[in-house]
Amino acid sequence: MKSLLQTLVARSLGDTSKLLTALGLFFLAWGTIAPISTLSWWLRDGDRLTQQRPELPAGAISGESGARCYLVFLAGVGNVADVDLAPGEDVFLNAMATAVPNCVVVRGVFPYSAVSDNVGSQPLFRWLWRLSDRPGQEDNPARLVLKIRNLWRLALSADDRYGQAYNRGAAATILERMAETEAMAGDAPVQLVLAGTSGGAQVALGAAPYLRQWLPVEITVLSFGGVFDGQEGFEAVEQVYHFHGDNDWIDNLGIVLFPSRWGWTVGSPYNRAVRAGQYEAIASGPHDHDGDRGYFGQDPVEGDAAITYLDLTLEQVKALPIWPDP
Repeated sequence: MKSLLQTLVARSLGDTSKLLTALGLFFLAWGTIAPISTLSWWLRDGDRLTQQRPELPAGAISGESGARCYLVFLAGVGNVADVDLAPGEDVFLNAMATAVPNCVVVRGVFPYSAVSDNVGSQPLFRWLWRLSDRPGQEDNPARLVLKIRNLWRLALSADDRYGQAYNRGAAATILERMAETEAMAGDAPVQLVLAGTSGGAQVALGAAPYLRQWLPVEITVLSFGGVFDGQEGFEAVEQVYHFHGDNDWIDNLGIVLFPSRWGWTVGSPYNRAVRAGQYEAIASGPHDHDGDRGYFGQDPVEGDAAITYLDLTLEQVKALPIWPDP
């Protein structure tokens, strides 16, 4: 006869197994219906983007006097709104605006919606967003669920079936935010730097072909611990710089999950870009994927209290040979 302790352990394990199975089935079902909002938007508004770029505000194009360089930031899966930037991310963008004054910094792009809708504006997730938005609740279960929701959007961007609709919508949002920030230079070539952290790098690459189609633009993608497939965007960009930290294991998920990034798929756009020198992996230092020791973390680096993890990132980004002369 089993002891009482053995019985309790067996029952506990059984209940845990059932719970994990139920959660797994729930998230699989969730992933199955994730494309619905994107497809609904596409059926409603997508026709206007199939042949031409989105309509821009009056005065968005201003001949030779407009801006010729833009730095657009696309946040990671932990962000749930277009204004939901970590303090270090804000500091990074402000520092880049000072260091490269000829390049306009563009915020306000939420990469986990085809139309840049914040999670809080979506009825299904509004109550979770309110729970996760409370001070000191950054790691609560509601925030975790919203991160999983954003992961499904990353998967949509990389999916051959739905990616064209999703990425076209993301490109339209990027273009609109650029025009809202500062007028663009007529028919002169525009230098566009898409900086994406985590899943934002995938959306940046996915949007690149459409931005290249709509604008006379040269595109560079900066990936900070980015998780991305090896198909979208590589043939539309001039260069991809992928920063990876010594303590960031999450960025390796892209290499594991996407066959187009495996070495034997020699004909994939990613592998062709690697051979052509259009993709450069840069070891950024002792960064974690995110947090106080992430690429935009403001903790001092171990062994050197005079420099932060963000300082390491800024130093390397500013040294890239892509920025216009003052």
